[in-house]
Amino acid sequence: MAKHIGIVAVSPEGAALFYQALHRAAGRMLPPTEEPRISMHNEPLNLYIDAIRKDDWHAVGRLLRRSADYLARCGAEFVLSPDNVVAHGIHLAEVGSPVPWLHMIELVGETIQRDGKKTVGVIGTKLVTSASTYQTMLGLKGIHVLPPEPREADTLDQIIYGELIYGQSRPESRLTVLHIIDNLAQRGCEGVILACSEAPLLVTQENSPLPVYDSSTILAEGAVKRAIG
Repeated sequence: MAKHIGIVAVSPEGAALFYQALHRAAGRMLPPTEEPRISMHNEPLNLYIDAIRKDDWHAVGRLLRRSADYLARCGAEFVLSPDNVVAHGIHLAEVGSPVPWLHMIELVGETIQRDGKKTVGVIGTKLVTSASTYQTMLGLKGIHVLPPEPREADTLDQIIYGELIYGQSRPESRLTVLHIIDNLAQRGCEGVILACSEAPLLVTQENSPLPVYDSSTILAEGAVKRAIG
């Protein structure tokens, strides 16, 4: 029987999109009789936002761990979070965790490495694109990660925090993000990481100027593989 998967949710909209991606991945990879059990738990989003704004990663880790503890009691055999912005807190949450964590950043890096890409762009909040969230892990694999230009990063923050986390996506915002991706292509990128769980509301493989590495889709497929051993 497939292992029970626990989703540690942060952004409600991102978690809902990931839940769909996980079920779709299971549908592609498993027969209907073998789909895994899936449980999800969240702490209020505003608690995460307050902790991140204060740069209090221990508080972020405690919030993540609280969800992991609940999920373990529900029977989850491993847990994960589709939210890129809390990646640094996961390392704190997994110390002494009752269940193991599946790491999204590692899975994304492995996927890009298998494709032989050497330079990729990244789309997400400034906290993700300007920090070491992807740069360190992918750099160790010989992959150069390019962030958006500073002004573009500010625009992405406005779109993500002003629209996407509320499930909103304006046509003009879609055009803006696709223009940012096109600029990454002009700077030499061979692909782009969607390092925001809500980014698929705007960007898809079909409309992107670059091949897309959607962190949520990659995590969903990795979770199903982990669930079936």
